Amino acid sequence: MSRPLRFEDLAERHPIDPYQLQGYANAAKVRLEAHHAPPVDFELCSNGETVVCEVKWDPVDDMLRHSYNNADDAKRDGAYVMAFAAVEELEGLVGIGRAETKTGADYYVAPRGTDPADFEEALRLEVSGTDGTAAQVRARLRQKQEQTRAGTGTEPAIAAVVGFKTRLILVERA
Repeated sequence: MSRPLRFEDLAERHPIDPYQLQGYANAAKVRLEAHHAPPVDFELCSNGETVVCEVKWDPVDDMLRHSYNNADDAKRDGAYVMAFAAVEELEGLVGIGRAETKTGADYYVAPRGTDPADFEEALRLEVSGTDGTAAQVRARLRQKQEQTRAGTGTEPAIAAVVGFKTRLILVERA
């Protein structure tokens, strides 16, 4: 039996606005359901190792489908919670805050239990979501790693790409 990848209850563990996290989770559910019925197994790949996790979600209704009808925005927003869940599962990291523009990242993550106001142990997290093939997910990861290197942020960085259709999440340090 595979481990669960929990993305709908992140507010219990990640000190980020719970309403924002719920919106991201709704977007993820819409993108997941565009390709799959729950539950599905996702491969999480990081540092040459692969972990299989079961992803479950509450089915979406027409209101959610209509609310998150812009596929590009839903992939971006849904990828945030899937990436948070993946770095929590793989590395014990939780989201602690949004990154400024041009830092080469979307969010900051830090070890569980870190004071969200203390960015001393923070890492930058650059995230992307796609409905592409596994090869396209890998190519996007390389782009995101380069983006973190080109950013103004000085903290170490992680790039994460969520393949909603391929059931693949790649997480690598940049």
